[in-house]
Amino acid sequence: MIDRKWVGHELPPSVLPIERSRLQFFARAIGETDPVYIDDAAARRSGYPDLPAPPTFLFAAELDSGAIDQLLEQLGVPVAKLLHGEQGFTYHAAACVGDTITVRSVIEDIYDKKNGALEFVEKTSRATNQRGELVAELRTVLVCRN
Repeated sequence: MIDRKWVGHELPPSVLPIERSRLQFFARAIGETDPVYIDDAAARRSGYPDLPAPPTFLFAAELDSGAIDQLLEQLGVPVAKLLHGEQGFTYHAAACVGDTITVRSVIEDIYDKKNGALEFVEKTSRATNQRGELVAELRTVLVCRN
């Protein structure tokens, strides 16, 4: 069982520089066809200062920093038993090339279902840019099969 003492735990901040080639690669990898995510001129014509990050890109911050791996180790959750249960985003501003995004996350809840056969870890995150402006709020639900 995942120890409920982790509710309220704050993960170390994760910093993600928004780089042009990485955004273009990500957009192509997810099959994004809107030129605003691939072509600088199209992005500027749409009112962005540069290429914006595709909608799910900010999820990469904690993966890149190793914060998720550290969290799973602390919780005692083996990757082989992990399922990605849910992911939600609320956007407040665009993250564009040249921005540096910092993601701060907190474990909001840990609970089980099916008499402990499934355990759930709810995590909320706030992503801010280098000016301290709120860019997005993220909600993640991880599921551990026991």
